[in-house]
Amino acid sequence: MSLQQTPQSRVFVELLPWADRGRENYLLSGGETLPGLRRPLSSAPAQTPTREVHVSGTAEVSASPDRAQVVVRVSSTKEAAAEAKKSVCRRLDYITQSLRQQGVQSENVTVTKDFKRLENAYHMEAEVCITFTEFGKMQNICNFLVEKLDSSVVISQPQFYHMPGSIDNLRRQACLAAVENARRKAQEVCNLVGQTLGKPLIIKEEETKEWEGQIDDPQSSRLSMHV
Repeated sequence: MSLQQTPQSRVFVELLPWADRGRENYLLSGGETLPGLRRPLSSAPAQTPTREVHVSGTAEVSASPDRAQVVVRVSSTKEAAAEAKKSVCRRLDYITQSLRQQGVQSENVTVTKDFKRLENAYHMEAEVCITFTEFGKMQNICNFLVEKLDSSVVISQPQFYHMPGSIDNLRRQACLAAVENARRKAQEVCNLVGQTLGKPLIIKEEETKEWEGQIDDPQSSRLSMHV
């Protein structure tokens, strides 16, 4: 009795790189792995690492004050209360009228009065607080009041300052200027090595300094910021 011939079978074997290179794995035809063996690693190409350039930028901006405040004081001491009031009010009316004629708006003028009894007399004092945005006009008005009222009026030294909005604007200017300086530096580096500058990945403000200093006018000050 003759034995039946066993049909022939074909097996395809392929060697692939594995995470564990000490072992070999075999694939059957159709891409199936033998039982108990791990699947091969993905053959997708690795991504090219992102090229980065790190730079820093600084900027310094400054601005002169945009406001000034002057206080004008008048006072009188008399034995009669009415006389003390009359003396102060007469000069006070002259001051406020002069301010209106010079174009100073009423919202920039604040008047305070103080009346008190001394030992044998009455004392009245008034203060006119004036805010100026035009420093030339401020100087002209102060000179005019001194000329007309002489020693019967006391005018304080101007107090220069910045409005809160102008300070915030100065901070923004310093920040934007520092960012622009950093961008320009990064562009120069990329040009040097033959690369194209892309969009910024991160922008961080690390330090801010603010200080006040004198300028040419000894009565004025300048606010400076460094970022």
